[in-house]
Amino acid sequence: MTKPQLLIDTDPGVDDALAILMAHAHANVAALTVAAGNVGLAHTVRNACRLVDVVKSATPVFPGCATPLVRMPEEDAAFVHGKDGFGDVGYPGPVTRPRDEHAALALLRLTRERPGELTLVALGPLTNLALALRLDPTLPERVKRLVIMGGAVTGHGNTGRVPAEFNIGFDPEAAQVVFESFGMFDLVDWEATVRHAFDDTLLDAWLAAGDARAELFGKIFQVARAFNARHERRGFIAADALAMAVALDPAIITRAETRHVAIELDGRLTRGATVVDWQRRLGHAPNARIVLDVDSERFGAMIARALGA
Repeated sequence: MTKPQLLIDTDPGVDDALAILMAHAHANVAALTVAAGNVGLAHTVRNACRLVDVVKSATPVFPGCATPLVRMPEEDAAFVHGKDGFGDVGYPGPVTRPRDEHAALALLRLTRERPGELTLVALGPLTNLALALRLDPTLPERVKRLVIMGGAVTGHGNTGRVPAEFNIGFDPEAAQVVFESFGMFDLVDWEATVRHAFDDTLLDAWLAAGDARAELFGKIFQVARAFNARHERRGFIAADALAMAVALDPAIITRAETRHVAIELDGRLTRGATVVDWQRRLGHAPNARIVLDVDSERFGAMIARALGA
């Protein structure tokens, strides 16, 4: 069976790390393009390079945007992921070095070199992708599929603004550019990832049975795990990993709805919210296949393999 060909835009981040491990276990990865988001750009680039070291890959890493397109962010996610994004474990610097080419330019170049071949998986704020679209609006014509981890389609967000999810809320203008530019994409939102949380004992079993990848993930996940426990987030919520599973194997989806989704930019309480036209009242063409349920057993097997279990 031919492996999927992926291009991953990311902001590692603990859950990004698991998704990137999954990608290298199940697919060919053309590149990691990196933005700020969970933590600052210096940390996210460093973490991406360390993951390339761990999987013993030659995947190139391209640094991208250090800030959102328009407004400075109100918060990052260091309180969840640790100040360095990897649980403040204190790992030494990676061997892999980032490339000089900007992430937005790399996105354009790679899709021009391989038109129609690459599935683009967006795991963080959409700043790099929005900038690439402003430079070349024909980009969607060259992307095989776009899978986005972001949003909260019924308003149960995970930021200081109740309806907003972190990736979209970090750079709403960028999200709106992307949502308006692609005719159709797969959206894996925060609420879907909460519904597909795994029991903690299952995660512990995977970590115990795994290899160096499991050792890395087990260490960097401790800060996030403690945060989840304090905030009554039950089980192991593998947000970016769920989006990666959808990118790797679309057949894993068992329930989805196709609707038009837009981004709220101006609301005092709702900036960054994903607004879904559930009743098709506005007359806009659908632009998103909203993933509601997946085969959890197959999803878990993909995580286990990525950890070497």
